[in-house]
Amino acid sequence: MFDVIIAGCGPTGAMLAAELRLHRVRVLVLEQDPEPASYVRIVSLHIRSLELMAMRGLLDRLLEHGRQRPVGGVFAAIDAPTPDDLDSAYAYQLGIPQPVVTRLLEERAVELGAEVRTECAVTGFAQDADGVTVELGTGERLRARYLVGCDGARSTVRKALGVGFPGEPARTETLMGEMAASAPPEEIAAKVAEIRETTRAFSFGPFGGGNYRVVVPAARISDRAEPPTLEDFREQLRLLAGTDFGVHSARWLSRFGDATRLAEHYRRGRVLLAGDAAHIHPPAGGQGLNLGVQDAVNLGWKLAAHIRGWAPETLLDTYESERRPVAADVLDNTRAQVALAAPEPGARALRGLLTELMDIPQVNRHLVGKITALDLRYDLGPGPDLLGRRLPDLDLRQGRLYPHLHQARGLLLDRTETLTAARWSTRVDVLSDPTAALDAPAVLLRPDGHVAWIGTDQQDLDHHLTRWFGAPTDGAAT
Repeated sequence: MFDVIIAGCGPTGAMLAAELRLHRVRVLVLEQDPEPASYVRIVSLHIRSLELMAMRGLLDRLLEHGRQRPVGGVFAAIDAPTPDDLDSAYAYQLGIPQPVVTRLLEERAVELGAEVRTECAVTGFAQDADGVTVELGTGERLRARYLVGCDGARSTVRKALGVGFPGEPARTETLMGEMAASAPPEEIAAKVAEIRETTRAFSFGPFGGGNYRVVVPAARISDRAEPPTLEDFREQLRLLAGTDFGVHSARWLSRFGDATRLAEHYRRGRVLLAGDAAHIHPPAGGQGLNLGVQDAVNLGWKLAAHIRGWAPETLLDTYESERRPVAADVLDNTRAQVALAAPEPGARALRGLLTELMDIPQVNRHLVGKITALDLRYDLGPGPDLLGRRLPDLDLRQGRLYPHLHQARGLLLDRTETLTAARWSTRVDVLSDPTAALDAPAVLLRPDGHVAWIGTDQQDLDHHLTRWFGAPTDGAAT
């Protein structure tokens, strides 16, 4: 029997598998497709996701395949500079093909010992007090202690679990792709500037190597899962611009809608949901993949703790209580961004007003922090503002902070050099460094890099160590 079966080997499922394997959990990932999609969608990894990759020692692999871009202008594509006070060593976007992200994360999961099977579609399951029996399209049945649905917007796991997925259906659809064009660049630039005066859901910008990134409204909403054709782009370009600019040699083409939905629950019994199986929204701000990867990092160590037998009773419940409000906020900010892109006079006036407001550095910083999850704060109870927030990759006496989180363990960072977590040594590491540039005497970090405790009192620290990392042990491995 496996400890965890994960349905879906996209970025969320692959990241979750890697997180679980760091805690020696027996993981099987089931992917229904025989191979990755043939089309390539470029996605942006935002600051918080880049920090998480650095925490797990994965960032260098990703940087080899991506292009760094400024953070400014991430909210509703309104031109704005990158704020000066982002407080991160990774204050940029990384544009990278989504299949590359998936491949690198899957490779990491397999390196750590996860098993991945393709052409294995989950068709149903039944759970009981001891585990979950998972049914495959081949008729085979597999047994696991937990099942996690990372199987996308049409999640079979979510539907079989009977969890509602309320929200708004797609009302518009957009085509996106990268292609060459034979029209002169100055002609393209002039026409694009004219169209964007009234149609914000359109862009035709140079993307290097003679290629253009093209975004156009679709003629209609399609139920097709496959990407559009180059002729679909030509038809819409002729409709909007009076010319198709001679587009040819498409590198990748895709479509997306503006459906917005949030699962009513992220967990029922031994079955959980993550990524697009739990939430979908328009791609405004490029938050979707990031949200799913961050779900995986929040869930991984908590689920592993239950499987390893040391989790506090309510630890797994905090996955939904922490991550579902984050998704709800993302759904709302994408709704706002979509509204700002509408061609109606009222929306255009509102966009103009917000453009003026974003000249105020505090407004720009707030919106960048929202889109990139840099300002995310989990509600962990009363305490200083730092409680529940992520900690930057500090420069320490023992090197930078994030390499000390590569194994997804807890970490006590102690500037007082008086505290101990020795009775939790199988789950929590200790760094004593009075030179750390930290506005607190000592902090306890969870494996996801969020601050779980701040203070100087050993008894209070012991209480919070127990709250997050279970009862103390005699040092035996768990």
